[in-house]
Amino acid sequence: MTDIIAADIGGTNARFARASLDAKGVPTLGTVRKYKVADYPSLQSCWAAFAEDEQKAGDGDLPRAASIAFATAIGRDVIKLTNSNWVIRADTLADDIGVDTVRLVNDFEAVAHAVSRLPAENLPLLFGEDRPFPTDGGVTILGPGTGLGVALIAYDQGHPHVIATEGGHLDFAPLDPIEEKILSYLRDKFLRVSTERIVSGPGLNYIYKALATIGHDRVVLMEDPELWQAALEDGDPFARAALERFCLCYGSIAGDLALAHGPHGVVLAGGLTQRMRDFLPYSGFHTRFKAKGRFESLMATVPIRMAIHDEIGLFGAAAAFREK
Repeated sequence: MTDIIAADIGGTNARFARASLDAKGVPTLGTVRKYKVADYPSLQSCWAAFAEDEQKAGDGDLPRAASIAFATAIGRDVIKLTNSNWVIRADTLADDIGVDTVRLVNDFEAVAHAVSRLPAENLPLLFGEDRPFPTDGGVTILGPGTGLGVALIAYDQGHPHVIATEGGHLDFAPLDPIEEKILSYLRDKFLRVSTERIVSGPGLNYIYKALATIGHDRVVLMEDPELWQAALEDGDPFARAALERFCLCYGSIAGDLALAHGPHGVVLAGGLTQRMRDFLPYSGFHTRFKAKGRFESLMATVPIRMAIHDEIGLFGAAAAFREK
C-alpha cells in the first residue's frame, strides 16, 4: 500500500483526505476535510489548517507524498485557479506544503481517472445502449460545478489514457430563439460567453435572471445554492423552468463534446449532476444530446452514464498519483 494525501481544489471548496493505494492503484480514502477556498489566502495556509486538524484528531504527521487536483489547466510554471485568487508555483509547491513528491492534475482529469476505476454499480446507465466502455475509442467525461469540467478517456486496446481538456470554455452555441436571447443577455455582462457561463452552478442563476428579463417577469432573486434547492426540491415553477433550459443546454453541449471526442460513451459526473439524477431523465437533456442532424440515429445509441461517488474528485486525484 502507498499512503498519500489527496486534495481536490475547486473554485469554491478545497477537500483533503489521506488515501491508501493498493497494488492496482485503486484508492481508499480516509476522513475527508473540506474548507472554503475564500477563507484562505493561499493553498499553503489551507494545507496548514488541514495538517493542524489532522493532528488534533490524533492522526499524526501527514504522508510525504501528495496528489492534487486543481480546477484549471495544468502544465504551466505558475498555476492560476480559474474561479479563485489562489496562485500555485509548481516548482516550489512540494517544499511549500512540506512533501517530497507531489502530482498535479486538472480536476476533471482526476474525475476521469476515478471513472476508469469505478465499478459498474457506480456507473448506472441514464440513456442510450447498455454496453461497456470501448476497447478502442474515446469516452467523454463532463459535469457542472463552479465551472464546467471536461475530460477524455482514450481507450487503446482496453487501456485507459486520461486526457485533460478545457472543453468547458468552448463558445456557447444557442439552438433556438430563447437561447439567442439568453446569449444576448450574457453578452452584456461578458465579452465572450463560454459554455460554462450557462452549464455550471452559477449558470442556473444566469439563465433564471435572463428568462426573467426576457419575459419581463418579477422573480425573487436568490443565491446559487438557494436557487438550486428551489428548482430541484421546492418546486418553484420559474426556477424549475430555468433548470429545464439548463438541461437542454447541458444535453447540447454533451452531444457536441461526444462528437468531437468520438461518440462511444459519455459519463456525467459531479455533485450537481448527482443532485439532478431524478430530474435528468424527464428533462430535454437526451433530446438535445441526440439532435445532431445526420448523426441523430448514432447519438441515440451512445451510452450516457452517471458517475456515483461522494468524493469523486478526491478519489480521482488519488487514483492519478501513479500515472505518468
